Amino acid sequence: MQVVTIEAQARENTGKTANKALRNTGRIPAVLYGRNGAQNVSVTPKGVKPLIYTPEFKVAKLDLAGKPVDCIIKDIQFHPVTDNVVHIDFLEMIDDVKIKVNIPVRAKGDSEAVRAGGKLVTAMRKVTIEALPKDLVDELFIDISAMELGDATRVSDIEKPDTINILTVHSTPVFRVEIPRALKSAAAEEEKKAEDAPAEGAPAADAPAS
Repeated sequence: MQVVTIEAQARENTGKTANKALRNTGRIPAVLYGRNGAQNVSVTPKGVKPLIYTPEFKVAKLDLAGKPVDCIIKDIQFHPVTDNVVHIDFLEMIDDVKIKVNIPVRAKGDSEAVRAGGKLVTAMRKVTIEALPKDLVDELFIDISAMELGDATRVSDIEKPDTINILTVHSTPVFRVEIPRALKSAAAEEEKKAEDAPAEGAPAADAPAS
């Protein structure tokens, strides 16, 4: 599992004025929720950047005065105009307590339909799972080897260990193989030819009547 170590500092003052003053110093106000309740802390934009701006699943290791705390992001708030991070909620990972996280889903295998020109489209990039911290994984997979043109895989097709519970609706599509326009046109042309062809045993359209 990928871990990002983040330097964090405890903070005493809270509220809009204090948070604004903290942001003016280049730090982000945050709250760590854990076994000891809620603790007000602050982090730097640079420190959390590899944790936030990534499609990968990563956990955080907050370094609070030399004391590491393993956690995940519970919630994050962005400025509506600048899109800068203005507040973060962290959730401590406790060994015997299940947590909910979003995990990327990847395709594995080689689809003959894709090799033949079909386009593999990703309808869902992440699913929500519930598991103990020790059972978390970086990613989950769906085997697309048997997919044909027009086929779709769903959440229920995701390969997973029994220790992980997928909370996303199982009928939700994840991958599909779209039929390329060229193949659709060719199929339509063949169908038109078949419709226009005279039935077996029938006289040609321009054949003289007997």
